Amino acid sequence: MAAPAVAADMRAPAMKAPPMGPVMSWTGCYLSGGGGYGMWNQDVTSLNNNVRTDNDVTNGGRGWFGTVGGGCDLQVSGSWVVGIFADYDFTDIDGDASVPLSGSSYAGNEKMRSAWSVGGRIGYLITPSVLTYFSGGFTEARFNSWNLTPTTVTTPPDFTIGSHTYSGWFLGGGYEYNLNWLPGLFWKTEYRFAQFETDHLPLVVYGTGAATTRSIDSAKYVQSIRSQLVWRFNWGR
Repeated sequence: MAAPAVAADMRAPAMKAPPMGPVMSWTGCYLSGGGGYGMWNQDVTSLNNNVRTDNDVTNGGRGWFGTVGGGCDLQVSGSWVVGIFADYDFTDIDGDASVPLSGSSYAGNEKMRSAWSVGGRIGYLITPSVLTYFSGGFTEARFNSWNLTPTTVTTPPDFTIGSHTYSGWFLGGGYEYNLNWLPGLFWKTEYRFAQFETDHLPLVVYGTGAATTRSIDSAKYVQSIRSQLVWRFNWGR
């Protein structure tokens, strides 16, 4: 009788469920910083008294840039992510831009100094830690003033075109993935194409700033590839 009683009192030890790992969610905000390489091109139309005088020419510049930004994402329907963002580029993208003026060729160094963008993106999670996405929105780019000198002689410049800010839109695409070795740290790479509105730029006399009857219409577009480290505040919560 004693043996069954002892056996009845011996119960299996209670088993505790293992602790759950952190829930990985793309919902939240982030900061980013990095750099990349960019190329700008422009189609130039020369005018005199607002009348076209020469055939259009295309030229542009190449160079590097740094970028900082931030944004917020929302993970919806399991594997879809939508978000908004803004970024600012510190650029050094320059080139020798040529301008034909009544049969004569002029050229000068033109530089893109900065740009900023604001927009949204939509992406799909290939895995819980890898996001592919498309982006788009509004952008502005600032170009410095540049001097035009005849290409056939080494004389002081004849004309100056003032610094100008161009407005337009951009489209992009890229991927972002979890680096794993530090919670919240990601790496993002994106290609972007920006198209700016055609702007009318007057030519003034170099040195004096006196007005002339000459001007150009410039239609600019920019391509860039950028890579950034991203710090997500909520990752692993």
